Amino acid sequence: MGVSVNDDNVIVLPARRGNDGPPRPGAGRPSRAQRDWLIRGLGQAGGKLPLFDDNGQHVNDRTVRACIRNGWAKPWFENPLKPNWLVCKLTHEGQQALQDLE
Repeated sequence: MGVSVNDDNVIVLPARRGNDGPPRPGAGRPSRAQRDWLIRGLGQAGGKLPLFDDNGQHVNDRTVRACIRNGWAKPWFENPLKPNWLVCKLTHEGQQALQDLE
């Protein structure tokens, strides 16, 4: 299960498990929190997704990263004033996922 070396002297790492895998565009359905966040990008220029929820609280990082991982959102640009804030926009896959829920 650990690291090994094959016949070509190439290091072989075990497969990663969990939520850190490659993007899975359109996989699954958005949760309620994900859907609520994605919907807010529909009426915004360029599909910009909000940094804060309706109560003024920062959107949960797990929600944002799950949407990126599923291909429903993508990072848009880095905020030089707040580098730890992830500014994202809605993708075509995100729009499709929302339409599929109707």
